[in-house]
Amino acid sequence: MSASAQRLKDSVATRVARFVSRPVEVQDSAVLEIPEQTLRDSMVAIARRQIGRRYVLGGTTPSGGFDCSGLVRFVLTALRLGVPRTAAEQATSGLAVAADTGVLRPGDLVTFGTSRVHHVGIYTGEGRFIHASVKAGKVIESSITRQSSPLIQRWSGARRLLALRDTTPR
Repeated sequence: MSASAQRLKDSVATRVARFVSRPVEVQDSAVLEIPEQTLRDSMVAIARRQIGRRYVLGGTTPSGGFDCSGLVRFVLTALRLGVPRTAAEQATSGLAVAADTGVLRPGDLVTFGTSRVHHVGIYTGEGRFIHASVKAGKVIESSITRQSSPLIQRWSGARRLLALRDTTPR
């Protein structure tokens, strides 16, 4: 990583504490102002750089591969935000948001499952999300309203991890 890229990453990480919901652990204590949209754009950009990486159950790194929750955790850790390891646990982080593309913002987590969350991804906007797909065998960007099948879980909800403290869930 170049020195300027590292400085940018460090700058974003040191400013993030002011904009995260309480259930998300901030791993850096400095609090400076940074636009929420910059953080959302960073989440989406980091996730997009993982497209094409292979799917590996339990995977948490670009070189070793990702599963769905490992991808989400990798992206958030790059911004020095801590989240739990599994999709079910990640589905309780942040603020609940309606499963409605009109309400979602890029960087929100989207969750999938019927009685329990089994899959998670990062919303990118315009009805699309990035996730580590078992069916595709790699990290892909998909439509959130994709046809369900035995290997494709039903969209069940969303979580907002990045929000101004005075923002209320919709």
